[in-house]
Amino acid sequence: MAAGIQIGDTFVKPGTRVKLELPAARLYTDTEISIPVEVINARKAGPVMFISAAIHGDELNGIEIIRRLLQMKSFKLIKGTLLAVPIVNVYGVLNQTRYMPDRRDLNRSFPGSPKGSLSGRLAHLFLTQIAQKCDYGIDLHTGAIHRSNFPQIRADLSDPETTEMARVFGVPLLLNSVLRDGSLRESASQSGTKVLLYEAGEALRFDELSIQTGLKGILNVLSYLGMIRKRKQRTKAVEPFIAYNSAWIRADSSGMVRDIKKLGDYVKKGEVLAEISSPTGTFSNSLIAPKSGVIIGKQNIPLVQEGDAMFHVAIFETPSDVAQHIEQLQDNVVPEYEVVRD
Repeated sequence: MAAGIQIGDTFVKPGTRVKLELPAARLYTDTEISIPVEVINARKAGPVMFISAAIHGDELNGIEIIRRLLQMKSFKLIKGTLLAVPIVNVYGVLNQTRYMPDRRDLNRSFPGSPKGSLSGRLAHLFLTQIAQKCDYGIDLHTGAIHRSNFPQIRADLSDPETTEMARVFGVPLLLNSVLRDGSLRESASQSGTKVLLYEAGEALRFDELSIQTGLKGILNVLSYLGMIRKRKQRTKAVEPFIAYNSAWIRADSSGMVRDIKKLGDYVKKGEVLAEISSPTGTFSNSLIAPKSGVIIGKQNIPLVQEGDAMFHVAIFETPSDVAQHIEQLQDNVVPEYEVVRD
């Protein structure tokens, strides 16, 4: 028999599913901000895992991923505990902004403090009431405003168990990512919680490939941990490649942009990524790839200033093989699992 779990003032018994609100702050309008949490506690003991989204308030794909997971009629936890947090930064979502009211980045405010700034208090609350109570976590993100990321997992791949979780998630690209100061991953790791960061899509947009890939990935990890029954996949599993290096390629001139390469493309050193020209056409410059690799992130707005980051390229020893696996992921976009929409 599993043990119960205490989240805030709510005790969730084994074999129950509870929706609750974690009071986070009271604004000067006398409006209370709370974090919505859904806890599924199986009867049988097992791993405890959190899934979180919208730490940055303009990153919406993760909210939809968690909604679809929780609405699946066939979804049943057979052991362990799942803490689903679809919106961490409620204020940011309400205002369609990445940041908190104090203009701080919540994902640079951990571990926070119960007596600190609004961001620090919210970070402390999420860390102590959610992350530190878990063995594992999956934190869902997108690219920034006007930037898209191809589905990828970022994690500390020096840890074998984290690497295996990242592998079974089922995306073709794994990016070894150091733990950043003030991030949720860094603070969670100090209490032994192993966290995957899923990056896919663009801020303030739903992207179906990113949503379906993220949903399947979560189910793959839950199955790997034995928290749900293993399910036969309808499509061939995607074998991931690991990148230990990546770089942003920046504009060497200002102007209007015409993309030649797109997200997920394999590019060779010396190939043209985009053409940058003046509005009147008095000049046109080519943006050249300085190294071979796969485009895992790119700017979408067709206006650029000199020095702006335009293409994020992951460096692989065999990038052509990675490109084939990216095509396979795109072919596999038909859902393997039941998806329920309102």
